Amino acid sequence: MNDNQPHITIIGAGVSGLTAAVTLQNAGYKATVYDANSFVGGRVSSDATSGLILDHGFQVMLDAYPAVNEFLDIEALKLRKFVPGSLIFKDGKTHKLGDPTRDSSFLWSTITAGVGSLKDKWLVYSLSRKLKQKSIHDIFTSPETTTKIYLENYGFSKKMIASFFTPFYTGIFLETKLATSSRMFEFVFKMFTEGNATIPAGGIKAIPEQLAAQLPEDSMHLNHKVTAVIGNEISLENGEKIKSDYTIVATPAGDLVPNLPNENMPWHQVTVLYFETDHTGLDQAIIGLVANDDVLINNFHFLNDVFDNHRNIISVSVIKKHQLSDQQLTERVVKELREETHIKANELVKLYHIKKALPQLDSLNYCMNASETQLTDSVFLAGDQLSNGSLNAAMLNGKAAANAVISKIEGSVIL
Repeated sequence: MNDNQPHITIIGAGVSGLTAAVTLQNAGYKATVYDANSFVGGRVSSDATSGLILDHGFQVMLDAYPAVNEFLDIEALKLRKFVPGSLIFKDGKTHKLGDPTRDSSFLWSTITAGVGSLKDKWLVYSLSRKLKQKSIHDIFTSPETTTKIYLENYGFSKKMIASFFTPFYTGIFLETKLATSSRMFEFVFKMFTEGNATIPAGGIKAIPEQLAAQLPEDSMHLNHKVTAVIGNEISLENGEKIKSDYTIVATPAGDLVPNLPNENMPWHQVTVLYFETDHTGLDQAIIGLVANDDVLINNFHFLNDVFDNHRNIISVSVIKKHQLSDQQLTERVVKELREETHIKANELVKLYHIKKALPQLDSLNYCMNASETQLTDSVFLAGDQLSNGSLNAAMLNGKAAANAVISKIEGSVIL
């Protein structure tokens, strides 16, 4: 490290802020990271206690994300892979639908699954081939419409959209109308066809923890809430003032930077409930979907199917809006599980209300160019909320902001 290097500060120890810090370190610069939380990761976090791994919301990492292999040691994460398919519970029946080109065991069950016609299933295969050949650049420069209109225009039947696409992508986009940009649908669909949905063996928190482990211990300042960034001065909640030559704000900046409109960015929410159960699981890591408009449950999976030697725990996600108390919601979910899937949930282990799970964005881009991250002469922005709600965008935008700072320091042109 250069002893005379400038003072660089990163606000936010989420995936984007940590990636920015790693990028700076790899270029020979040290950054100091501040976060209000007592842990790294921000929205990407887990509670791991008493032999339980409870992610804050059902989150997966798609291992086909380009940024994953750039910034993470995949082998060290010991990824647990979900099979390329799902179990759909609808009208008292269970349908197994998946990608037989990647797992031949799905061939017959997919052909006979009563969630769409043979034409629908051919269209899934056709779309898979089309998007494998379509570049990410072309996806994010294509005209945008909603995911629902995109699927309708592609020729999928109402039954297929209602029975499969709506519950599956509701669990990913955290909204029930398939109103998310078609760019995000194409990108996620492409990533699913080219790789796997995974969770690290230590839970989703292992991702930011691995990034943080690459940084000097004295660079991390947790439990330090930043209240304002004015020019080269950063104010902390405890009254401390910090001088910073360059600052990367890796969190929504509206509350911190003066004269920047407080975006009041809307967020998609999710509630996740973990229950003890006598059920031994589904014998494979697979996602269950409940395709019934009258129920609150969207998806579920068994932790004992994903993690080695884990207690029998079922994770259930609720995305639809409701006015129920936690007790009423718990009772409702237990009842719906029993009636829709014949799975008996026992004692509630944990309930998480994730009010800011994914940024709600009207128009999406793949990631920011470095030049686009500069807000003022000394302040730069990062975070997935600038592009699209994904780990991939979080990492790439952190990298972009760091590269912008490096270019500023070294007097080169910011690209």
